[in-house]
Amino acid sequence: MARAATTTDTFNAVAEPRRREILDALTQGERPVNELVELLGLAQPQVSRHLRVLREVGAVDVRDEGRQRLYRLNPQALKPIHDWVSGYQHLWDERFELLDDVLADLKQEDTQD
Repeated sequence: MARAATTTDTFNAVAEPRRREILDALTQGERPVNELVELLGLAQPQVSRHLRVLREVGAVDVRDEGRQRLYRLNPQALKPIHDWVSGYQHLWDERFELLDDVLADLKQEDTQD
């Protein structure tokens, strides 16, 4: 089965670590390309290519302000990823409950000594 093109599927687009770094940076608000270049330590053409992919899947919006283009996160486009990951929340909850039990047992043993 062929993979969906990176530019049509949010899951594939955010699979690339540098794109996730861009999304992380944009959680703090709008940023121009040159700020993202500085934050990531990448060349401007690389950042622009990643931003293009993120724009094409709708994860990032852009607006012009004077001579600058400001990029911002579009969290609605990431909702399918959130919905999918949420299906695994019960597994983490169970593991944390087990860990809490182990820690309580260790604490009780420690107070008995």
